[in-house]
Amino acid sequence: MDTKRVSVGPTGNTLVVAVMNGRAGSPRSKNLKRKNTHLSSNNLQKVSFVFCQSKHFHSLFFNTHFISSLPLRTLFTMAPDITPTTITKTTSLSKTPSLPKRAYVTFLAGDGDYWKGVVGLVKGLRKAKSKYPLLVAMLPDVPEEHRKILIEQGCFLREIEPVYPPENQTQFAMAYYVINYSKLRIWEFVEYSKMIYLDGDIQVFDNIDHLFDLPDGYFYAVMDCFCEKTWSHTPQFKIGYCQQCPDKVKWPAELGPKPALYFNAGMFVFEPSLSTYHDLLETVQITTPTSFAEQDFLNMYFRDIYRPIPPIYNLVVAMLWRHPENVEADKAKVVHYCAAGSKPWRFTGKEENMQREDIKMLVQKWWDIFNDESLDYKNYVPPDEDAEDEAARAQPFLMALSEAGVVYYVAAPSAA
Repeated sequence: MDTKRVSVGPTGNTLVVAVMNGRAGSPRSKNLKRKNTHLSSNNLQKVSFVFCQSKHFHSLFFNTHFISSLPLRTLFTMAPDITPTTITKTTSLSKTPSLPKRAYVTFLAGDGDYWKGVVGLVKGLRKAKSKYPLLVAMLPDVPEEHRKILIEQGCFLREIEPVYPPENQTQFAMAYYVINYSKLRIWEFVEYSKMIYLDGDIQVFDNIDHLFDLPDGYFYAVMDCFCEKTWSHTPQFKIGYCQQCPDKVKWPAELGPKPALYFNAGMFVFEPSLSTYHDLLETVQITTPTSFAEQDFLNMYFRDIYRPIPPIYNLVVAMLWRHPENVEADKAKVVHYCAAGSKPWRFTGKEENMQREDIKMLVQKWWDIFNDESLDYKNYVPPDEDAEDEAARAQPFLMALSEAGVVYYVAAPSAA
């Protein structure tokens, strides 16, 4: 099967396997059967499911007592008689109002500890009472144990293939930046009309759902700061110019026009589009990679439609000591722990600037959310909403997914 077409995530207390067979279409179900069966996989208990089949749509609705022990890679072996050998994703979009047209999205690769950042992020969105899900665009090398943790925390998982820039001798500011080109795949998520991308080392401390209501047709992000040593290769750093305080050190006239505004790509608001997606992939192959990898590339590509938003929506922690006049740590809605030594799950306090009280306060705030068991998906009860309301929402959501032409399997954690 084409695993690039797969997503995983929670919808109430139901596990759903949905496979589009052919082009997208409304699931006009004519055959509805209820069965009991045993699944021939290790650690799977007896489940009850409904098999709903139509010309374009197959789905399985399982009860979820077995989910916590379910090996993810067995999900599509449970019903081999209905799963086509080739799974395709159509480009048609549902017009159904219940389609979740907005979502947050992050990126995850490898078997390291960044999954902790994603867990913190989804719990932060939950605490901030966001109405929208978090998708995790992940590379195939993310281990099964990490995938299971993310599912249990309420994330939707979407496996993507890596994107690599042209081979050359460019030295990236950080060696691992090269893998970040894979983030370009998120423009393919066209079942959503608008998304907010957030790096895994970001935490959301206040609701930012209103950013989805920004006017369409633009790329929104927070301006970056050029004052850290990682920018030492740039003319901005060498002359002391920073767009965060452009009047402090003027841009020399002899260097020509000021550089275009430059954003930090750890957080941005964008509109998925297949035409943009294909153009991004074509353009990246003929664009010489530069030090900040996909961030430089996105700045180049979206230069004409970029619109800055205030620093509170992506407080790069270095701003606390580089531009304290521009930010207040306790008022930031989104904090980006991207400075050396600032990632909360690795924090030791030994690196430069990490003994600052505002840094320690922000690290503790991250841990308070990460450790709050009431924010775990299995324990969380949305405000003013009961189980019946949640179940009522699930059905139109699943119908909309079928029309979107996306292959989904949706899991909820074990009730045990």
